[in-house]
Amino acid sequence: MDHSIALVTGATSGLGHAAARLLAGEGWHEIVVAGRSLAAAQQAAAHLAAENKTVIFTPLALDLDVPASVQSALDSLVKQDRPIDFLLLNAGMVPGKARVLTAAGVEAAQAPLIGHHQLTIGLLRAKLLSPDARIVIASAEPARGGVPMFTYTDAPAFAAKYFRGDQTAAVEALIRNGPHVKYAPNNAYADAKLNVAWWAAALARRLPSGMAVYAVSPGASNATNVARNAGPLLKYLMIPIVNLIPGMNQTPETAARRYLQASAFGTDVSGKFFASAQGKFSGPMEVQLQPHLLDGANQEAAWQAVVNVSGADLPHPEWLTEVSEGAPIAADHFR
Repeated sequence: MDHSIALVTGATSGLGHAAARLLAGEGWHEIVVAGRSLAAAQQAAAHLAAENKTVIFTPLALDLDVPASVQSALDSLVKQDRPIDFLLLNAGMVPGKARVLTAAGVEAAQAPLIGHHQLTIGLLRAKLLSPDARIVIASAEPARGGVPMFTYTDAPAFAAKYFRGDQTAAVEALIRNGPHVKYAPNNAYADAKLNVAWWAAALARRLPSGMAVYAVSPGASNATNVARNAGPLLKYLMIPIVNLIPGMNQTPETAARRYLQASAFGTDVSGKFFASAQGKFSGPMEVQLQPHLLDGANQEAAWQAVVNVSGADLPHPEWLTEVSEGAPIAADHFR
């Protein structure tokens, strides 16, 4: 992978800002600093440029909750017509006590994935990712399971109970916090991050051969704005307690370094989810092999649900077209 142009979403603060700083230190020529508003992106870019005068920091307005903003960002990138080598889809949030839906009807914790999907599909269709580009999207430890207070929905069981086994409809209901979904902020967060892991696996099957995508949990790092909307129990009780436990917290720079580490991985692990070892929230990351993560039906249902919500898709590889027409899914396709 060339170290020419990187694009970082959520780069105005927290892990995204730390990642942009780390990329600058690794010799990248230009870093696109994306933020919800142009003013915030410009301020962050100016701050980074003051620290490193040899790197170009280009601000980009990108509000992932607003499809028109994503399209405007894509239009701006198309005009520049410079392929991106590293696409870091970092932006995310922990939802609050009260359910929040975006103007597009998407649950707030799920909205970054919808915006990231629209951005990624747009870049691929415009051929604005270099032939050996790397894509890293932020997931989190709750997607693997075993995290206190965070429980993801058993999507197949949810589909069987309420949607006549239609898993795509079940996942779409989770994304929209629709019928039969009982909102709980921590569960909504776990569902959102699990959808990210499934989405990455499905995207990997659709990428050109030289490209690769990885879902990465940066691990625990509470000195960020990600929990700005979290409920008081999490924000004022659990996080302060966690901060006192060795190995349960790390600096934004340490967490963001996982993104950069993953960007150097090969195509042989494209689509995998990398996180801390079971029971840990920092330290070395490893490929997660829990059965629910590797299930191809889960992955394809999540992809199709995101497509349904966003309205953006890629042409199917031939075998995926056959599957969509009712051919049986071979297990080898998902390994």
